[in-house]
Amino acid sequence: MAPVRTAARLDGIPPTIFSTMSALAVRTGAVNLGQGFPDVDGPPEVIAAAVAALESGANQYAPGIGIPALRNAIVRHQRRHYGIELDPDTEVVVTTGCTEGIAAALLGLVNPGDEVVVLEPYYDSYVAMLQMAGGVRRPVTLRAPDFRMDLDELRAAVTDRTRFVLLNTPHNPTGTVLTREELAAVAEVAVERDLVVITDEVYEHLTFTGYEHVPMATLPGMAERTLTLSSAGKSYSFTGWKVGWATGPAELVGALLSAKQWLTFTSGSPLQPAVAAALDEHPDFPAALAAELEGKRDLLCAGLEKVGLQGRPPAGTYFATSDITHLGWPDAMAFCLALPERAGVVAIPTQPFYDDPDAGRQLIRWAFCKQTSVIEEALSRLAGADLAYGDGQ
Repeated sequence: MAPVRTAARLDGIPPTIFSTMSALAVRTGAVNLGQGFPDVDGPPEVIAAAVAALESGANQYAPGIGIPALRNAIVRHQRRHYGIELDPDTEVVVTTGCTEGIAAALLGLVNPGDEVVVLEPYYDSYVAMLQMAGGVRRPVTLRAPDFRMDLDELRAAVTDRTRFVLLNTPHNPTGTVLTREELAAVAEVAVERDLVVITDEVYEHLTFTGYEHVPMATLPGMAERTLTLSSAGKSYSFTGWKVGWATGPAELVGALLSAKQWLTFTSGSPLQPAVAAALDEHPDFPAALAAELEGKRDLLCAGLEKVGLQGRPPAGTYFATSDITHLGWPDAMAFCLALPERAGVVAIPTQPFYDDPDAGRQLIRWAFCKQTSVIEEALSRLAGADLAYGDGQ
């Protein structure tokens, strides 16, 4: 048989850095502050609802669009939190996590050659799916140390071939929460240039004191041109369930569904009624989770500063970023690959999330969605390690 070659649409797309670093954590026994998954589950009542669904026969295909109970719960969630009104039959679709929502949105909407404005650093699935769809990235870089959006760069990124903006706020990996003023600038450009905005709001409820998540769809002129993606995974600490959703105008949701039907077709049947219960019966859980995460953010950031790994405390998400320029390493990848042996800790280099070879070269991302004892152990190991580049590297 002739050698098997990966399809050209995947050329240049490396394995996700999250799998690489999590495997390194397992292999070395390191404390994993890399991949963003919590080590404590969400409400036990929601787990019980999933068990009840399993035992009551919800084990066959659900409708491709999602079960009515969950679609209606998503409608109530959007109304309760943001005053957004939706038709559960035409303006909501359940996805297999937000990652599938991103894939289906891009495959269902983007034609080869369409330009898509994207905030850089990217969540890495954006790069892979844009390439598979034939889209062309037009980056707008959030630069350290403040990671704010440059509005002039935003406007300059839009050309006559631009069709979409792919927005992520609260932003992974920087922890930036775009302000209402920044979002208004995006909305102004979108309306003026007739762009569709695909917005990944998976960390919508995980913002900290002094910061507010503003859904793009709530801004003037944006409801009719915004496809909103989110998930229960982050808000309810069930990342492994992979139950998300897309909401927005029927034509945008329909385009996403036209691609989703050929991806997973449907999402986990017994998990859907459980997520509906989470949204309807535990609406305050995400706010309590955000308050708990804020304390863990403060613990991690203070500890990192003590060991010389300063960074800006994030406004939201699970993640904090440190700049390692002063440690002398050639780049963040080299630092993170050596860190498990040096300190018994795993972090994520952010350079794979940038097109700009210099913007993220010396930046690393830490996850603080872990038990306090885990964060304290990681900080203790870092404090006892030599983190500077030197002999033996």
